[in-house]
Amino acid sequence: MLPKKLTLMVQGTTSDAGKSTLVSALGRALSNKGISVAPFKPQNMALNSAVTADGGEIGRAQALQAQACRLQPHTDFNPVLLKPTSDMGCQVIINGKPVINMQAREYHNYKPEAMAAVLNAHTRLTQQYDWVVVEGAGSPAEINLRDRDIANMGFAEAVDCPVIIIADIDRGGVFAHIVGTLNCLSESEQNRVIGFVINRFRGDISLLQSGINWLEQKTGKPVLAVLPYLMGLHLDSEDSVSLSASTKKDTTAATPTQPPLKVVVPVYPRISNHTDLDPLAAHPQVDLQLVGPSVTHTAIAHAADLVILSGSKNTRADLDWLKQQGWLPYLQKHLRYGGKILGICGGLQMLGKTINDPIGIEGLAGHSEGFGWLDIETELLPNKTLKNVTGTLNLPGQSPCDIQGYEIHAGLSTVNSTATSNTNHHSIIDNDAQHLCGLLSNDQQIMASYWHGLMDTPEALQAILQWAGNSEFDRVDYRVLREQSLEALAASVEEYFDWQKLSHALARFNAS
Repeated sequence: MLPKKLTLMVQGTTSDAGKSTLVSALGRALSNKGISVAPFKPQNMALNSAVTADGGEIGRAQALQAQACRLQPHTDFNPVLLKPTSDMGCQVIINGKPVINMQAREYHNYKPEAMAAVLNAHTRLTQQYDWVVVEGAGSPAEINLRDRDIANMGFAEAVDCPVIIIADIDRGGVFAHIVGTLNCLSESEQNRVIGFVINRFRGDISLLQSGINWLEQKTGKPVLAVLPYLMGLHLDSEDSVSLSASTKKDTTAATPTQPPLKVVVPVYPRISNHTDLDPLAAHPQVDLQLVGPSVTHTAIAHAADLVILSGSKNTRADLDWLKQQGWLPYLQKHLRYGGKILGICGGLQMLGKTINDPIGIEGLAGHSEGFGWLDIETELLPNKTLKNVTGTLNLPGQSPCDIQGYEIHAGLSTVNSTATSNTNHHSIIDNDAQHLCGLLSNDQQIMASYWHGLMDTPEALQAILQWAGNSEFDRVDYRVLREQSLEALAASVEEYFDWQKLSHALARFNAS
């Protein structure tokens, strides 16, 4: 029998070991069992974020985990969010609201205050839900971060909760990862580890059994599950961008008369909310290519139908990076040959004439010249816009369609009322807001919007693809694909997780 009330933490041997996915899987599996469950991540460092029902900002992975638990995203699910603005600094977001920009050492001294917010949020969740499934950050074996830790064992010790450690066997060295992680922990931390999960296994499980037996004998702790490598999942990424994955998608759904739509995305250093691209990555008629910093301007991606300039946590710095990498002549040529450009949030700001940051919201104070293809000016302000939005997308030659998304930005962009004909633009998104939502250039080659999640609805995705490719595209509903993926995760956990072992391990932990 599983306990009726529990806080259970998942920590990993490394980043990307599968913590976020396992929390999502457990959340949906427990919800399917009728258990009231909520996700929780004390501290998250990520540039992919979401707007919550209570008007705050949390990590994108926690919004996905909320969906897995059949809940609306809430700031209590991720009380501390760190959004890097440079290699040494980040914006600190507490309870969904930005507090201050800090350097790494400053934040280390701030951690006791952040921990108070973490513990208060956790207390509120335990009062509302029977189970709280917690995701750690990185690895507890990072002993240089142990002092004042709030993300891993520091939190587990503070609330006295049991911990599962997950490791990715696909990386190799899974037993060394697990044993090495355990050996880096203090005795009290080791004692709260109740078992292990081996993730992303493929092959004959019988060939792994001798290793499992050795690990259980070596550590005295059970392997609670060996989870298979699941292909084709459509889940929001916490932060990282996989450049290699972008070139491996099967586009056989495209026909000789309709080749795949070629979409190119420059991956700048502070790219944010790149989950906007997920519907394109899932579409069988789209060839999505992500181009990272190792590609020089002489070898930038093949000719494209559409180039997307995504969001950015440091728009002026990423704009400079694009220019230094040689993207300006590529984009100029792309437009000359009739290509389309879509700018989202920071990408919208880059497409304008100027970006002003008078008080240093995203870095050093200053002024940058944009690409100048839209006659708009942007000023970065201390009050961040955070809201979920709905409206209607109106593209020329197409029927209006419903559209939804969310806004996360510090900039206020204004359209120059004296725009000349070659930089004139049309408003293409109608909603109740009184500020700029979406624009289309007079030549219809450049579209820009502040809305993230612009292509999540199938009708909006179809409309934007048709605008970019001047042809018909299949209907793909990314929301349905995401929901199917969560059910696939839950089914995998239900099948391969040893719930009896978990129950016994929890009983032993509570008795100790």
